[in-house]
Amino acid sequence: MFSPEMCLWMIPFLPLLGSVIIVTLGRRMFPDRCHVPCIAGAIGACVCAVVVFVGVISETTPLRFGREIAWIQVGNFSANFSLRADGLTAVMLVMVTFIGSLIAIYSAGYMEVDESYPRFFAAVSAFLFFMTGLVLANNFVLLYACWEGVGLCSYLLIGFWYEKPSAAAAARKAFLVTRLGDIGLFIGILILWHNFGHSLEYDDIFVNVKAQYDAGVLDHNLLYWACICLFIGAAGKSAQFPLHVWLPDAMEGPSPVSALIHAATMVTAGVYLVARCTPLFGLAPDAQLLVACTGGFTALLAALIAVTQTDLKRVLAYSTLSQLGYMFLALGSGVVVGEHKLAGLAVTAAIFHLFTHAFFKALLFLAAGSVMHAMHDVIDMTKFGGLKKVLPITHWTFLCGAAALAGIPLLSGFWSKDEILATTYEAWHVSGGAASGIYCLLFFTALFTAGLTAFYTARAYFMTFHGDEKLPPEAGEHPHDATPIMAWPLMILAVGAVGVGIVLGPTHLFESVLEKKWITAQFAHLASPHSTNLLLMVTSSVVACIGVGIAYWLYVADPSAAASVASRMASIYDLSRSKFYFDEIYELAVVWPMNAFAFICRVVDQYVLDGLVDLFGQVPAVFGYLVRPVQNGLVQFYALLMALGLAGFLLSVLLR
Repeated sequence: MFSPEMCLWMIPFLPLLGSVIIVTLGRRMFPDRCHVPCIAGAIGACVCAVVVFVGVISETTPLRFGREIAWIQVGNFSANFSLRADGLTAVMLVMVTFIGSLIAIYSAGYMEVDESYPRFFAAVSAFLFFMTGLVLANNFVLLYACWEGVGLCSYLLIGFWYEKPSAAAAARKAFLVTRLGDIGLFIGILILWHNFGHSLEYDDIFVNVKAQYDAGVLDHNLLYWACICLFIGAAGKSAQFPLHVWLPDAMEGPSPVSALIHAATMVTAGVYLVARCTPLFGLAPDAQLLVACTGGFTALLAALIAVTQTDLKRVLAYSTLSQLGYMFLALGSGVVVGEHKLAGLAVTAAIFHLFTHAFFKALLFLAAGSVMHAMHDVIDMTKFGGLKKVLPITHWTFLCGAAALAGIPLLSGFWSKDEILATTYEAWHVSGGAASGIYCLLFFTALFTAGLTAFYTARAYFMTFHGDEKLPPEAGEHPHDATPIMAWPLMILAVGAVGVGIVLGPTHLFESVLEKKWITAQFAHLASPHSTNLLLMVTSSVVACIGVGIAYWLYVADPSAAASVASRMASIYDLSRSKFYFDEIYELAVVWPMNAFAFICRVVDQYVLDGLVDLFGQVPAVFGYLVRPVQNGLVQFYALLMALGLAGFLLSVLLR
């Protein structure tokens, strides 16, 4: 039986081993079974994650591995290759490996006819390796290394079908935009290292900042900018405004990639980073307020765009943006005012929503992939409809995910969404001055966004599965439902989307694990007990039901009403349909000036700098051309040159 400490390093090692096996042996030894090492590594990592989770619950201190293994050592600075597991880590590991395993199994059926089958599963295994390493890292150096690895794998998977210009462009866009955020993260890490203890271990930095705060010598301005830079990195990875533009285009990758990125890996990394650094953000209220405002604005913006999109996967992509905004809104609402300490409640709400969101969003993307598979890559909802009888398994599983996302009472999204609303509500009432007004606005924004979420989710469901049966020509007369290897992950995720909230929500099991095995050890001074707001739960339920009801009226009861409403609100509708022209704004404000600058640099380099270098290179040739007439093989000419040279030498001596 493996110990939790041994399982700690096996969690990232097993997916890495699977990736190496596929890369080195896959094409030669088992080209049609390259999914086996990937699935085996993911399931093995999941089993180890469960062992670690049990170990964390039973231990009084966090699990550690390799604390003394020096990875980087320069002068007095050293960074150890050390892993740790506390309550937050254990929850994240179980979620990442479990969802990742189901997506890998589903992919075996979805990608079976693709020519680049081995390359896909090698990249998926590497993705899981870097993501689990990021979660397990015990210092910012290892976190940053895995952070960049996650970005690399996302580039490879989004652009998996690189022969398509749109896929290659989407991968490049994702890579470049997230790199902008990574610059902020790097600067934030440098600020922490230079000003708070010359160490990059989490515990060392948190303890040093707390000690300076208690002693009254903390430089709040430096801490503020460190937190802002960390949040810039998180905003890039988790696609928050204004670095949100890459995520919708990431739909160019295969559907399992979309599920992996949106549910279990890349976009959750930013939420994890801010949650991990709560001991810092809790002491920087201005930075927290910025996090909350960014999250609230992103949630509303993405929801407003999602209500008019007709690409099913793009609707889900904007939904992910919106739900990530909810998570950052919760993290930014963890204010500490006198005896009111909401940091513990805030981070618990955010991570709880991250956990439940992983189930229903993975389910929705995989179900959308099943629709796309049956429709032969057609994903425009205006080109198909009434699929509930054609695709019964996909229909029922999609319905479970959609209901959970919409916040229907007692399903998983209902419990976690209400925790976020409750946190924002509490921040509104305990904050003072302008902050109170801002949190009030954010609360009503979140409540309105909850209604929009229910509307666009129900709209996508009704447009896809209800109404008259309509199939695109590409689908043929008898489209097929999900095969067993694709159907089982859908059904397992559907059970999770329906039941995980009611298992962990009312029982407070989730809060208990985080509070006892992480919050108490890391920032108990910023946390207070959890409380339930029943009135708020009823209000949000009513809002969700209204959103679903409006969608039913527009797309089932009276389908002609949708076009009528769109025509009456033409200007707003066009803004939403055009994604508020953010891509065009970025094209004019960023891409075009950078292309112009690059063109100027190319002209200067090619025609000015290269011209000067070429000019100097021609000097010997010109000199040789001038003396070429006397280099004719006649002795008298050589004698004349020698005489002239001697005369010049003597003349210079005499003149001196």
